[in-house]
Amino acid sequence: MFKKILIAEDIDSVSLGLKTWLASQYPNADIRSTKYCDEALLKVKRSVAENAPFDLVISDLTFTEDHLPATIKTGEELIVLIKKLLPKSKIIVYSIYDNPQRIYNVFHNLEINAFIAKGRNSIDEFAEALNMLYTSEATFISPHLLQWVEETNHTDISDDDILLLQWLARGISQKDMSIKLQELNKSYQNIASVEKKLKRLKQMLNASSSIQLIANAKDLGII
Repeated sequence: MFKKILIAEDIDSVSLGLKTWLASQYPNADIRSTKYCDEALLKVKRSVAENAPFDLVISDLTFTEDHLPATIKTGEELIVLIKKLLPKSKIIVYSIYDNPQRIYNVFHNLEINAFIAKGRNSIDEFAEALNMLYTSEATFISPHLLQWVEETNHTDISDDDILLLQWLARGISQKDMSIKLQELNKSYQNIASVEKKLKRLKQMLNASSSIQLIANAKDLGII
């Protein structure tokens, strides 16, 4: 079974409860935990350098900021970096976050192995998920979230839409976006087309301004 496990969770009670349960299931496993994404990445790097990498990483999506400066601020950012270092390890998101679009992003775009919702059935779902992940390449998601993921309209947001959102977040003007699109030989290149696409994205993400559009896109894990 899993021999080395990392838990990235900033709530002490949740982290301790999960660590205690995992220790009861895998008494010989080396189980580490941290409240911070930056520290989690350092632990992963150290494990790789020592040739004793984590074979299972469990992470929340949302981490509350405190007095310590953070370079990595979300679970999504952490997962992307960890997957580069541990391409063969299993990654489980353990979160109370129940936004379908954000779940879709981490499950499909980041290609995690399981998404378990914090709740009454968490331990039972963990038991099922861990057995599944260890014995096969199947993926697991909490049953009550499955329908949301399948029905989300996230697929309506294209790679080009994400590109525009990323440029908008960097403060690039619509005029300069148009120039960049011409350089990329995109079919829509003029400012009017860019404005139309951004207006559509505001409607899709329920945003009334460009600032709110960027904030909503970040909250949903789109950018």
